[in-house]
Amino acid sequence: MSLRDEKLNEALREAAAAFLAREAGRQSLITVTRAQVADGGKSGVIYISVLPESEEEKAVAFANRHRSEFAAFFSKHVRGARVPHVEFMVDMGDKNRRRIDELSE
Repeated sequence: MSLRDEKLNEALREAAAAFLAREAGRQSLITVTRAQVADGGKSGVIYISVLPESEEEKAVAFANRHRSEFAAFFSKHVRGARVPHVEFMVDMGDKNRRRIDELSE
């Protein structure tokens, strides 16, 4: 992965965290765990974890419904980077890690 992609991943992660903290409702806690760009920065996936888990579907649907607002937020707050087409998804790796932690207690 190039340094440019790494910087874009981090900028996406930070912008998504700020956007969701500002825009999402208070019935769940949405944490942006990571972001991954593809196609030379033209597209990407933003991975989130949601507590309580029963709100995951609603949180992902909310985030994906507000992609255009996120794109505007990203372009306003991250100068010099082209806005990739993003999709929000639940971070299954983080979810599995939490489950293993629960089982090992």
